[in-house]
Amino acid sequence: MRRWTIKLLIAAVLVMSAAASAQPASEPSPQPANGKLKVFVLAGQSNMVGFGTVPGEAGDAGTMAGCVAADPEQYGHLVDAEGTPVVRDDVWIVDLSYAGKERQGWLTVGYGASADHIGPEYGFGFAVGDHFEDPVLIIKCAWGGRSLVHNFLPPSAAEYEEPTEDGDMGFQYAEVVRIVQEVTANLDTYFPEYAGEGYEVVGFGWHQGWNDRINADAVNTYEDNMAHFIRDMRADLGVDGLPFVIANTGMGGWGIPETAHYKARVERLMEDQLDLADPEEHPAFAGTVAGVETRDFWRPHDESPSNQEYHWNRNWETYYLIGTAMGEAILELLAD
Repeated sequence: MRRWTIKLLIAAVLVMSAAASAQPASEPSPQPANGKLKVFVLAGQSNMVGFGTVPGEAGDAGTMAGCVAADPEQYGHLVDAEGTPVVRDDVWIVDLSYAGKERQGWLTVGYGASADHIGPEYGFGFAVGDHFEDPVLIIKCAWGGRSLVHNFLPPSAAEYEEPTEDGDMGFQYAEVVRIVQEVTANLDTYFPEYAGEGYEVVGFGWHQGWNDRINADAVNTYEDNMAHFIRDMRADLGVDGLPFVIANTGMGGWGIPETAHYKARVERLMEDQLDLADPEEHPAFAGTVAGVETRDFWRPHDESPSNQEYHWNRNWETYYLIGTAMGEAILELLAD
């Protein structure tokens, strides 16, 4: 019996339990099934690809194993009794952007840069999977080293020739649209376990920025380019008001040294990314775009498996928390 079928059988119990106990006002109620597959798109560059380190031992800071051992109350549900990462049977993921190694399957660890890594899809999938009674499909579209100012540049932001190969202006933007349309038009191929009828694209998650934050001109145009991206993507996917959540490029956290020559530029980009969700700055996006402040999730290298700042020091907890926050933010948009 599929997990979502079991969920339907216990839905009444969950509803009664929820009514009997107080819940935080910000926590959306579980979404009853309506028979349609819930499709989410996650896009970005290498930090959406994901370098959160899974393997390790208890005491290995910043790995999944170390985090589960150190805080079983928060992370223990992610592994079974033997300590093996659980596999969800209600959240399916498809990644056709992983060059030459296209992947699909039930959500678990290993959908990051390698079988030993996670990206934001992991925490995101747990958040939305726990919420929806219908099955969830995550379509991941992520490439390392790509900028919004060039690779993801949407067509309404500038005039350019139709991209035909990687490296062309706008190629990654066009690939996101193509991949989503390819997967949703061929669910029997890309989600053969799905036995329901119909789907709806209900949310879009974005985590990107390193290749723009190192370039002053890219920073200057980022907010405008991202506004074009949201409008164009909604039009090309055919979903008016498609909810967007943007996780800013918070590497370095709140403690970037005052002496760092890049401090002002980088912090401006972080704020510009969040400003897209500000109803005063972008009233047309009010209630449909949310921002996730990721600087709180920064972990220094001595608490992490690596000192790769541009990959969040490969800290598993960081990627998990970013994904979870993105999932919770998009659920809040959907609840409005």
